[in-house]
This record gives sequence, structure tokens and C-alpha cells, in this order.
Amino acid sequence: MPDIPHSNLLRRDFLRLTAAGAVAGTAGSALSAFPAYARGTADIDYTARKTFDDWDRLFQEGGPGQPDQPNDNTNRDGRSGMLAWSQSYVLLGLVRMYEKYRDTYYLDRLIDNVDKVLAVRDSERGVTDYRGLSLPAWRADHPYTTGYATLADSNGQPLLDLREALSYAEDTTVTVTAGTRPDTFTVQLVNTFVNRTVTLSDLSLDPASPDYAVSRIYAATPGPLQLTADDRRPTPRAGDVPRLGTYEMHCKPVIFAVHTGMITYPIASFVRIVAGSPVLRRRYQPKAAEYLTACREAVAVHDWEYESDQDGGHLIWPKGQPLPYDGCEQPINQSVGLGQTLVELALATGESGYRRKVAALGRMLTGQLTPDAGDAYLWHYWPAGGRIYEGFTKTGDPESDLSIFTPSGGPARQFEDISHGAIDVEFAVRAFRARLAFTGRDMERLARTFTQNVATTDADGLPAVHTTVAGTAIGAASVAHQAPRWMQVSPWDPQVHAHCLALYNRYQPTPERDGQQAIGFGWLLANVAYLNWGAR
Repeated sequence: MPDIPHSNLLRRDFLRLTAAGAVAGTAGSALSAFPAYARGTADIDYTARKTFDDWDRLFQEGGPGQPDQPNDNTNRDGRSGMLAWSQSYVLLGLVRMYEKYRDTYYLDRLIDNVDKVLAVRDSERGVTDYRGLSLPAWRADHPYTTGYATLADSNGQPLLDLREALSYAEDTTVTVTAGTRPDTFTVQLVNTFVNRTVTLSDLSLDPASPDYAVSRIYAATPGPLQLTADDRRPTPRAGDVPRLGTYEMHCKPVIFAVHTGMITYPIASFVRIVAGSPVLRRRYQPKAAEYLTACREAVAVHDWEYESDQDGGHLIWPKGQPLPYDGCEQPINQSVGLGQTLVELALATGESGYRRKVAALGRMLTGQLTPDAGDAYLWHYWPAGGRIYEGFTKTGDPESDLSIFTPSGGPARQFEDISHGAIDVEFAVRAFRARLAFTGRDMERLARTFTQNVATTDADGLPAVHTTVAGTAIGAASVAHQAPRWMQVSPWDPQVHAHCLALYNRYQPTPERDGQQAIGFGWLLANVAYLNWGAR
């Protein structure tokens, strides 16, 4: 059972509210309309330990996100980010199941998986990121990173890099044909994932020509494929023409801070749990020490991305990193995604460096939270006041532009979606419990964000969720499946758990549909763990 929050809600009041089906905003009225869903009378008991254990055993038989598979697209599933967005949730589910049932079986299961996850760090595999560095973390590539197609001459010498910042760049085929004038060429790019085609006719590699490829592509950016170009020749000269034919886009690998945070958060949680128990220390201290070192090394990989000022701390994508929006601040959830691990390291070690960073990240997030008319919090995906939120334009010179791969962009002012918002909430609650950031009133408002803005009913009066923290449209079943990841705020309002359970009882998610294991199996385990963890 999670800790009782620091508030004036006494246990007898808590039980009375739960028994009476007390309501809070939209969620309360919704639950009163479908008591069967709220009471958990569906075929699957999502609050049962057996459900989690059975599905955990099934997960181990195979499916995306296995712990021994790399985080880049060299894994057997061909999907980049599966350690971050699948296996990390399995690990978190095991942590929450231990916290609920205090059975060291879950810690032993965690160790089984963590050892395999650590064995596929870049430094263990001998692979590198785009800078050529082999680091103790987990790189990712397609579909997240910038794609490159290098046009070469007939001798194989590189002439021109075409760079695509649009996601799924490796689904782009580049075809070079002869131009209509001497020393010119035409490029056609076809991205089959987004079904977009760009044709650039009669380009030249003469820097003095008005059709110079680098200048023409820069003038047209961002364009439908978000193209930029870089002249690869040490001494550019007129008359060079690339070999005619077909080229493929390839993405360069990057280590994402949010991936590192998602993967190491439950590992650092294990360290914190062991550090807090003399009994567990006798059994697990060697593993806890090994994992502490691994977490320290992994988060340190991103020290160069961290910035702080009077408004708090945040992460940036340094200029030149092969990502859309290089040179800009990262989304809120990606900054605090790494912050989750920093909270656990601060608790496990007590070190001031980790504590200061958590406090700074907390100030940043606090500054982004705005109370609405119902005294719930609203916030955006991109930090308000930042470069992407406000928008930016190219200067006319790539050297002085803010971003190499996206010379102009934004403004982007969408509200935070509930899936990424769950990461923000997880960080906020853990930082509050560590007494490093936020207040009890903040926790109450975050709980109201769920009960008033996220939870709702559909046109048939059945439990549903909105897609963002501001309400907006009702989400599909796949969106509703993410709701239990908000369970950290359930101690401030029991209707958070009640509505999440009602959603699961309505939609009945399972690991298999039509004989095929769901890609989201990992987070399904975490959500079932949270439905166990939050049940009273």
C-alpha cells in the first residue's frame, strides 16, 4: 500500500469516502453512473496479484521489450526504444508489486531482468553514439533521430549530406537523376511512412550558383520532410555531380535522457528500497552497490545536457545532436523523466548534487503548472516560454541558427497528453515525498487534474478519459489503458484508483489480442501492478 500523503485526510475519513463512493469533479459523477465497473465485477481481476504474476510469466516467454535486447533497432523486434518504453515498465511493475506485497520474489525477478538490461548498455556491447562514444547507457536511433543520405561521386567520395529531421526517416528512399542542364541533378525523396514526396529539380553543387543545393534546401526548410543539407567536400568546386541512382536514409544513434531515466528509475528504486532496510541490505547489498554505480554512470551521461537558471533546471538537446529541435529545450516529460532517477539517487545516497538537481527540476515543473477554474493544474508538453513553445525562425545563416536540423519551428503550445503527463506526475509525487520539491496543495491539484480534467464518461455514460490534462477530446481505448500510470496521486483522491479500475473493467485489456502479443505488454504489466498497489 502506498504511503498516506502529508495532508489532513485521516484514515477514517479516507475509508468513509471510499465506502460511500465519494466523488470529485467529473470522475465522481462518472463512477456513480457505472457502479459495476467501479466495483470490479468484470471477468479479469486487475487488482489481483495472480493477474500480474500470470502475465509476467507470459511476458517472459517473448514479445517486444525483453531485457536482453538492445534499445536501438538492432534488437530482434526491429523497434528502437523498447527498453525505455516496454521493459522499463516491467521493472517498475516489479518494484510496485514489492511495495504492495513485501515479497522478495519481486526483487529477485527485478534482479533477473536488470542484470540483462545492464548487459546491453552501449559500453558492454561495444557500440557508439553519433559522436563515436561508447557509454554506459542505451542508445536509440530510427524512428527518433535525424536521417542521413550521403550523395557520393562515381569514385565513392562524399559530396552532399541530405538530412531529414522528420521521424521515420529510414522509411525514405532518395533517387538521384540527371538534371536538365549540365552539372545539375534532380533529387526525389519518398517517405512511405508518412506518404510524402519531395522533388528538388536541377540542383547544383557550385556554391556560386543560385541552384546550389545547400542554399536551395535551406531556403525551403522546414518543408514536408524537414530537410537540410551539408556540403561534405573539403574544397567545394563547380562541376561535381553525384552518382545517379538510389540512396537510403540511415539514422544516427543518440542516447536520450528520457530513455535513460525510464530505464534506470526502477533500478534506482531498488537501490533506495535496499538502503532503507537492514534485512534487505544483508541479502541484496552487493547488487544494490552494483546498481548504484550503474545508475550514477548512466545519469552522468546527460550532465552536458543539463542547464539551470533562476527558473529551475531543465535538459536541452545540444546544437548538432542529430535530432529535430537540436539546440532547444527538451519537453517537460523528458527532463523530469531523468529526474525520477535523480529522486531515487537523492534518497539512496543523500548527496547534495542529486538533491539540488531534483529541487531545480521541481522548480521548473512548478513554474509550468497553472491552476484552472476548478483548482486543477494545467500544463503544456513543451515548456511555456521556451523556444519551441514560442516559436523561432532561421537567421539566414545556418551557423547562427538556433537549430541545425530545424532552422525554424513552432510555436507548439499543445497541452500535455495524459501518457507523457503520467511521467510528470510520477516525478512530482516522488520529489514531494522526498521533501525536495512541491507542496501538499500541489499534490491535491494534480489529483484534481485527473479527476476533473482527465476522467470522464462517454456518450453512453461509460468510463472514459480525455486525451490531455486540459480535457479536450475523449481518447480511444489505447489512451484509457495509460490511466493507471497516474496512480501516484491516488492517496490524495481515491477516485483516481476507482476510475482507473473502471476503465480497465470496461475495456478488458489483455496481453494477447487475436493470438498476437500486444506491443504495449510492458506498460500493461506496470498498470496492473499500479492497480494492485493502489487498491485498499
